[in-house]
Order: sequence, then C-alpha cells, then structure tokens
Amino acid sequence: MTDPRLTALGRRSLLAGAAAAPVLMTLDQARAQGVAPRRGGTLTTMLTPEPPVLVLGVNNQGPTLVAASKIYQGLVKFSPTLEPLPELAKSWSVSEDKRTYTFELQPNVKWHDGRPFTAEDVRFSIMEFHMQLAPRARGVFQRITDVRINNDHSISFTLNAPFEPFLLMFDVTACAIAPSHIYKGTDFRNNPANARPIGTGPFQFVEWQRGNFIRMRRFDDYWKPGQPYLDEIIYRIIPDSQSRRLALQTGQVQLSQANDIEPFDIPQFETLPNTQVVKTGWEYFAPLSWIEVNQRLDVLKDVRFRRAMAHAIDRNFIAQRLWFGTAKAATSPIASGTRFHDPNARLPEFNPRAATALLDEMGLRPNAQGVRHSVKLLTLPYGEVWTRLSEYLRQALRQVGIDVTLESTDAGGWVRRLANWEYELTVNFVYQFGDPTLGVARTYISSNIQKIAFTNTSGYSNPEIDRLFDEAQAEPETAKRAEIFKQVQAKLIADMPLIWTIELLFPTVHDRRLRNVIQLGTGVHASFDDVFFAA
Repeated sequence: MTDPRLTALGRRSLLAGAAAAPVLMTLDQARAQGVAPRRGGTLTTMLTPEPPVLVLGVNNQGPTLVAASKIYQGLVKFSPTLEPLPELAKSWSVSEDKRTYTFELQPNVKWHDGRPFTAEDVRFSIMEFHMQLAPRARGVFQRITDVRINNDHSISFTLNAPFEPFLLMFDVTACAIAPSHIYKGTDFRNNPANARPIGTGPFQFVEWQRGNFIRMRRFDDYWKPGQPYLDEIIYRIIPDSQSRRLALQTGQVQLSQANDIEPFDIPQFETLPNTQVVKTGWEYFAPLSWIEVNQRLDVLKDVRFRRAMAHAIDRNFIAQRLWFGTAKAATSPIASGTRFHDPNARLPEFNPRAATALLDEMGLRPNAQGVRHSVKLLTLPYGEVWTRLSEYLRQALRQVGIDVTLESTDAGGWVRRLANWEYELTVNFVYQFGDPTLGVARTYISSNIQKIAFTNTSGYSNPEIDRLFDEAQAEPETAKRAEIFKQVQAKLIADMPLIWTIELLFPTVHDRRLRNVIQLGTGVHASFDDVFFAA
C-alpha cells in the first residue's frame, strides 16, 4: 500500500520531470523531420582507457560508466536541465513531509537471463549492493530509515529527514539497479558473474577480448517495444590517440566520447562534412579537474605552498592552449554548471611574483640552480593531453623554483596509488553529480578520508567545512542551501586544499548518420535504446 501521506501535489511536482519530454526528440518528432528510426546496424565506437570490469558499483571509473550504461539502468534519467525522467521507474511521488519517496516500476521488465525485474531488485541494489560498494551512495542511502515493498512493482523509501537532492542519486551512473538473484549473499567484488554482466538495459553483454574489443547485442526481450534499434554495439580498445583519430576520420568507428579524441584534434572534426561535434551532454557530471595535493607530506601541508602553486599556474592557458576551448578555466571548487556555484567566487590569479613571495615567506630560498623545493607529480594516464598538462605544470612550477619530477603509470596503477595515498601531487578530475552534497562534499569532508579512490584522498580536514556540508545536507530550503554553499566555497578557496584548474566539456564526435546520440544531461551515458542510423 502506498504511504497515505503522499499527496497529489507531490505527485505533480515530481512527475514534472516526466513531462519534460520536449527536451528530447520523440519518435513522432523524428518521423515528422524525415528521420524515422531505422532498425539495424552495428555501432562501432571506442573506449579509453580499457575498464577493469563492466559492473557498475563494482567499478565506477569513467570508461565503465560509458559502456555499462548500455547494460544496466537506473530508476530515472535526467534532461539537460537535470529534470528527472522515467526509466525503470515509470513514475514517482513524494510525501507532504518530503521524507517518503514511492517509485512505481515499469512492468514486464526482464533481466538478460530471463528472470523478472521486481521491487526486491531495487531494494537490494540500494540497501545492500551500493551501500556496501559505493562510499558516495552510502552517504546518501544511510538516510533511509524504512523500506516498504508495496508490491512487485512498487517500492517506498522513507528518509530520516528531507533531503533535497535525493532523486539525483538514481541515474544509472550513480545507482545502477543490480540483479538480486545474482548478487545477494555473495562477495560482490569477486562474484564470478562480474565477468558476464547481467542487466535490464537494451544491450546484453556478448564477449570481451581484452585489449581488443567489447561486444554487446540487442536484447530481444527489452521492455520498450520495438527497441533498441541497433543490432550491436562494439567498443574497440585503441590505446593510441592518433589511431583513434584516424579510425573516426575514416569511418572505422562512428562515435567517440570523453577522452577518445584529444582536444587538439577537435577543430579538424568540426570542419569535416561527415562528422558532428557536440559539446553538451555533461550537465549532470560537470567534471572539474585539479591538482591533488597529499597534505600528509612535508611542505604540502602548508597552505602558503599550495597557494603559491595556484598563483604559478595559468588556468586560461590550460583551457585555451591545451584543451583548445573544450574546457573552461575553473573559478571555484564547485563547477559553474553545478547547482549553488557562486559566480562571485575567485581563485588565486595567475601571478608568479605572488607565488615567489609566498615561497620566500616560507623560507624556501632558491639554491644555485634556482630550486626552492622538489616534488613528484603522478601523471593522469588518460591520454596525451593529460601528459601535456603535466609537462606544462612542470614548466610553470619550475618558473617559481618548484622542481617537479613526473611519474607515469597505467590507469589501474594510478587508481591504486591514489587510493593508497602513494603520491605527492597528481592530476585528477571528479564528477559533481548535479549537487555539491552528492559530488563535491566527498572530496573535502574529514569523515571521508579513506584509502578508496575518489574520496578525500588528499587528507584535508577542517571542522568548519564538515559542519557546513552537514548543514547543507540537512537544510530543505534551496535559498538557505545556497548561502551555506557560498560559505563553503569561500572557505575552501582560503584553505586551498587542491589546486583547481579547469572544467571539462568533453566533446562527443559522431557520424552524422547516427541519430539521437546526445539527448540527456548524461550524454553518452544514456542507454542508447533510441539511437539509430539514418538511411
């Protein structure tokens, strides 16, 4: 039985997301424009770097999110303006006290092994699977005090207090629904089923030749009649950036995403008649990049040293000359496209003289070679542009007397060293997930200092920041949350725990015959059940 406190007003307010369809091209609109969906064809695309596994939750690195979002689904998806839209939940409602959320689930959904999808899968995924595997999800789902399975296709969650960004947690990239009959009672990370993921999405896993390709095939029992349109999706593993560029240019692949194409190659694709460059589709993630500083070490503990590094780096140069305009200079610890970004926030300006003055104040005088201090920088292994960034940082910091030794590793080694705090400096970028409580707080709150990647691995701790993030989580009023996050940004900029550099845009390049590629605020992380090749 649905919670009696649910109101019609609550239903209307939350179902407004479902009514936001005009941001997407419907099938009728597509046919009216002479581009009616056509069934058939294989989409060949790329994945960079190769992910370690394709089970969301077990691994949440960028390449895993891109590919596995075709296999798994969330309860909702999000428009470019972050309005919730139906996915495995066909509708949802909220109680008058804003504590109870009820999801009515799609009927006739099957897992790829033929088992029916039910509310128990939703309960298990939220309360057990992601609660154990994902620190960010756990921080939100611990607020749930009661779960009620109303029937096989209806489930209610009651929170200990109102939590404004709760719905933002139910995109596939944040909380993919996992099959309880496969994982319940097992070691989730080491379950043998991880080698052949089973989801409810439009494409089912077929094979993975490591270092070569991942192949997915249309799931014939998919719950949306007549969909998906594509027969297969093949993700090719092409380590070399110039080989990826040539594969896309010559039509061997029809789609690139995220890091596949280096920013300095994007201008060429904008001029080609057979390709289209799209710079939207990252509104939900709003990726923000920074230099991560291990504050347990030597002078890195001193805010003056971190601020000196910030003054030595030209963020506009990075955005324009390294990313060729496919990035924006960062202005705050909260990306400009994320809720509660303070447009008046100001990071330290590019000013090498100010940097050297701070280093002088610390007593770090230059030696005969002009070196004041030496540090090691672990390069992010996500493509040539990140290597170029590390080279630029080495040169920029050397100009103020900071000598930088670059260290290299593969993607797995980088994550392992980040998680184990085995670095001095490294370059990182993290998704913000639409709200600072979901994607920003995890990097700075002291309770999240863990030996797990994408937590507070820098070791930053400030009781005032902890208090402010706690207040923002508990506050139900948007205006009051905005004021709290304004204080958060000011305090973080004063403490400079990280050196924020750029906001990433990640252009998507695709064959012009490929339709419906970027429609959501999650871009290429959509299920692709409505993507097709025009004749």
